Amino acid sequence: MRLNRFGLMVFVFAFVWGAMNIAPATAASKDKDKPKSTKVVVKSPKKPRTVRVTVTRSNAPEVAAPPSLATALGLRGQHDDLSLKSSVAMVVNQDTKEVYFEKNPSVSLPIASITKLMTAMVVLDSKLPLNETIVINEEDAHIYKRSRLAGGTVLTRDEALHLALMSSENRAAYTLGRNYPGGVPAFVDAMNRKAKELNMDHSHFADPTGLLSENVASAEDLTRMLNAAYQYKLIREYSTWPDLTMVIAKRPQKFLNTNRLVRSGDMDIGLQKTGFINAAGKCLVMQARVNNTPLLLVFLDSVGTQSRFADAVRVRDWYERMPSGAQPIRRLM
Repeated sequence: MRLNRFGLMVFVFAFVWGAMNIAPATAASKDKDKPKSTKVVVKSPKKPRTVRVTVTRSNAPEVAAPPSLATALGLRGQHDDLSLKSSVAMVVNQDTKEVYFEKNPSVSLPIASITKLMTAMVVLDSKLPLNETIVINEEDAHIYKRSRLAGGTVLTRDEALHLALMSSENRAAYTLGRNYPGGVPAFVDAMNRKAKELNMDHSHFADPTGLLSENVASAEDLTRMLNAAYQYKLIREYSTWPDLTMVIAKRPQKFLNTNRLVRSGDMDIGLQKTGFINAAGKCLVMQARVNNTPLLLVFLDSVGTQSRFADAVRVRDWYERMPSGAQPIRRLM
């Protein structure tokens, strides 16, 4: 009897164990037998592409840039023998002061960043230490909103001078004036005293950058300023094409000059400076040697981005073709 009961218990245990293992298999088998449902995606028909044939323009009137002072005076577009695009031009022998070409040479016009040549001369005349560090502060940053010199930038006076001439950095030029004894007002006074010393009788300076249209000069005066600036070795070094590698070896690549200059391979250039504000138009002054003759070249209020440089090349070609013994127009006093 005991054996039967024991055998019955074994039988029941085996039966329950088998049922537990069969149930999942059966369920899995049933799942396999069920047909798989497939998700049907109904694509909407593509909308035909339409080509826009009309242009929607703003109803707001376009605001034209204010005309240059030369335009207001009726100087722009005047014809000359060289068909220059500049409203004012002058070609002077640097050694003899003989004038070989001139176009409206006595009219005082805004000179934009050409002002920075005077700024550089005043800085160097001051004998302030070039290795002294100066800081771009809020006043410097306010003078020109777009600049690669952020507020708080620390640089030496030499680096600021280099940037002011080569990259025409307005904040650098302004901070040079602000760090002059007496600040910007005293610096501007020194600029005008220097102009008087150079017999620049039709010139006036109002700030170190050239952003103000009150910085004016005639072509005659600019030849005098250009000749004076050429006497400073540092200005020559910081204002010529071969120096366009880095402003300072330690400075990043972004400080490379952005001015489009006439390459020294095209002309033997000793010094050059460009400038632009609306009141001045495109400007360029240059000391260059043509036919082994040092020339002072001035171009003011030129039309178009490249026209002032094209005018310089046009003058070079004209002077190279000039017959020997050609007589100058006059001599600068």
